[in-house]
Amino acid sequence: METEVQSNFTYLGRTFNNLSVNNSSSAFSDCSSDRSGEFTTTSSQSRRLLLARASDNYSDELIKQLVSNLESNSIDVATQAAMEIRLLAKNKPENRLKIARAGAIKPLITLISSSDSQLQEYGVTAVLNLSLCDENKQLIAASGAIKPIVKALKTGNSTTKENSACALLRLSQIEENKIAIGRSGAISPLVNLLETGNLRGKKDASTALFCLCSIKENKIRAIEAGIMKPLVELMADFSTNMVDKSAFVMSLLITMAEAKAAVVDEGGIPVLVEIVEVGTQRQKEIVVAILLELCEDSFGYRTMVAREGAIPPLVALSQSGTSRAKQKAETLIALLRQPRSTNAAAAVTTTPPTASGVSF
Repeated sequence: METEVQSNFTYLGRTFNNLSVNNSSSAFSDCSSDRSGEFTTTSSQSRRLLLARASDNYSDELIKQLVSNLESNSIDVATQAAMEIRLLAKNKPENRLKIARAGAIKPLITLISSSDSQLQEYGVTAVLNLSLCDENKQLIAASGAIKPIVKALKTGNSTTKENSACALLRLSQIEENKIAIGRSGAISPLVNLLETGNLRGKKDASTALFCLCSIKENKIRAIEAGIMKPLVELMADFSTNMVDKSAFVMSLLITMAEAKAAVVDEGGIPVLVEIVEVGTQRQKEIVVAILLELCEDSFGYRTMVAREGAIPPLVALSQSGTSRAKQKAETLIALLRQPRSTNAAAAVTTTPPTASGVSF
């Protein structure tokens, strides 16, 4: 049974004051440790890895040896060490601090820049797994991880890109890192992953973008990178289960004039109206807030929304939605029915200014 929660909805530090959600799920499945399959190994390696999984007190000496092996001139030795560190950090939370304290972070960052795709994947994924420990996040960023992770996000294989997105999400949970990540060029490849990645990649990219776009300059970067196209497409496809995620990202951006124009240009109005008609209660609530923001200061956008047939589903929502959805729907209906002659904002142009002044 869906139950309305009156308290504010908070995800990754951002509170949605104007939304209520049900208590049975959240908008995002948080990026966690790597979710790839286990590794094919020789019998002796398998025994060692099984011992690592089983032991709560994995030898500090062995961890130090693995860290030393990360800097080996042998690709095979370094790959094996990175694989084992990746697995240790994935399965045993207490190992994450041990591994970081043993000095693994800097050599792992070096591996992320490797031309060997396997080394790059293991390096970025090990860093992701280490970043699950809050105490490691700042050390990882301070050790110079952001730019190599962004490069891996651009050039790596699919698993590397997905885990790079998750690693950037983890690092962006420290507020000052959001600016550094944006200025390191992460936003455009995250938008590309949102558009072209597999389902897991799309989910990871949307989660990272949600966190990063809480600051204005990253919002502008995302809009200029064309984020509205994949957001609208994902919101139009209910089969992907990406409607909620995409709507939450759009709700962060829609306060920007550039975002409003982009939503309209990408054919977003019919999609938004359809969600108000056939979406879940939470989807309707998010989308009616987006439509209200879109229409508040533009008679032109109001006309487009009304012509798309929004008023009947909005009336239905005003009668059967959550309390917040009802309030938003009633306000939007009044706007849509307001004559142009009484609209103080009728003269406001629907063409937004061009964003400028942001360094990339």
